[in-house]
Amino acid sequence: MRNNPSRRSVLAGLAAGGTALSLAGPLAALTTSQARDLIDQVVADINSVINSRRSEAQMFADFERIFTRYADVQIIARSALGVAARQASAAQMRAFTDAFRGYISRKYGKRFREFIGGKLEVNDARPVKSFYEVKTTAYLRGESPFDVTFLVSDKSGRNLFFNLYIEGVNMLATERTEIGAMLDRRRGDLDALIRDLKTAG
Repeated sequence: MRNNPSRRSVLAGLAAGGTALSLAGPLAALTTSQARDLIDQVVADINSVINSRRSEAQMFADFERIFTRYADVQIIARSALGVAARQASAAQMRAFTDAFRGYISRKYGKRFREFIGGKLEVNDARPVKSFYEVKTTAYLRGESPFDVTFLVSDKSGRNLFFNLYIEGVNMLATERTEIGAMLDRRRGDLDALIRDLKTAG
């Protein structure tokens, strides 16, 4: 992420991100109401943290808990890793997923203080193919309101969000580009990337 990001670009970090996933198959038990309820909970927790005045370290832990509880971390991490995920061993994928979770939490947690006084509000939800789209509006001090859209699925056996769009920008794709660049700088050495992600962010 660039230095001195705008509040809008920082919010994009909540996405934890790569490409939009194509989730095959019909909608299962998940309903529009359940998808909205999930994001209501996500938004309530985010609003609580950004206005808590807790220390940076405490906020890192809080946002990692939010990510772990409400996001499909395994799918997001695999998508962020891209093609390299197909060559990774099961042990490497577990290690990468754990490191990625902490990396995302630290990376954006450092900038969450810029959201103090702001909030997210859930607007509506609707089915889209095999997942649900939940639209919210971000209100940040000194900025015009803008749209934030969560994509929700139960494909992993739980109701979780697997992607996020900020005004149509796919945050999952953004993160996949960044992780790919980090891996390229390490000449494709996934173990080196995993080690570095443990302290990056």
